[in-house]
Amino acid sequence: MLTQTYYLVRSRADGQYLVARLSQPTPDVVDPGYVLLFREHFEALTYLNTHGRDIADRFAVESIPGTQVESLMKRWNFTGIGVVEDPIPPKVAFLAR
Repeated sequence: MLTQTYYLVRSRADGQYLVARLSQPTPDVVDPGYVLLFREHFEALTYLNTHGRDIADRFAVESIPGTQVESLMKRWNFTGIGVVEDPIPPKVAFLAR
C-alpha cells in the first residue's frame, strides 16, 4: 500500500475531500468520515461521472503517494480510508485508522 499512488477527489470550491460516512451525522457527533481513495485516475473520473454527473465539474482529481496517506488522515482527522474497488456499482473497502 505504501508504494502505490492513489487518487483523491477534491472540491474546487472549498478544498474538501470526497468522503463516505457510514452513519448519519448528528449535531453533537462530528464524523469526518472515510476519505475515498482510487487506485487509478480514470476510476476517480468514472466515479464522478457516474454518480455526480451534474456536479462533476466542481471537483478535481489529485494524486497522493501511499507514503502520505497517513499524514493526510491525521491532518484532516479522517476516521479512516475507503479504497474504491469498483467505481460503477460503488464497492468500497473501508479501513479504520
